Amino acid sequence: MILAPEIAVSRWFNADEPLTLSRLRGRPVLLHAFQMLCPGCVAHGTPQTQRAFELFKHSDLQVIGLHTVFEHHEAMTPVSLEAFIQEYRLTFPIGVDEAGEGTPIPITMQRFGMQGTPTSILIGRNGSLVHHGFGQQSDMALGAIIAAELAVSRP
Repeated sequence: MILAPEIAVSRWFNADEPLTLSRLRGRPVLLHAFQMLCPGCVAHGTPQTQRAFELFKHSDLQVIGLHTVFEHHEAMTPVSLEAFIQEYRLTFPIGVDEAGEGTPIPITMQRFGMQGTPTSILIGRNGSLVHHGFGQQSDMALGAIIAAELAVSRP
């Protein structure tokens, strides 16, 4: 079993308090990495994540968006992200991936070995990596993976 690394977030939106994977252990976590200037994220990944958040809101699934900026840093500031969140009516918690030192690749993106955005990662109740998908993914396939993990008994 490979445990998911901890996320590194510099700022949160739509969250009353910072979220950590260690505190969420025992619950499945859907982590959606995106950039607001990524066409695939805007057209598919982020709306899919909003749908998952709404569909599974009565379960113990925790949905987390992660604004993972690895290019066009000057354009994708927290102020721009806040406007994006309001414009697209995103209601799930969204963290800003912490900037990497001496590299354009942010810390969480490095830790998870992400290839780009959109990336969807499902972390199981036990903290293990259940799914790591890059690019557009079928709603039905992702929903089935989430449902299977929700059916797993709590530790």
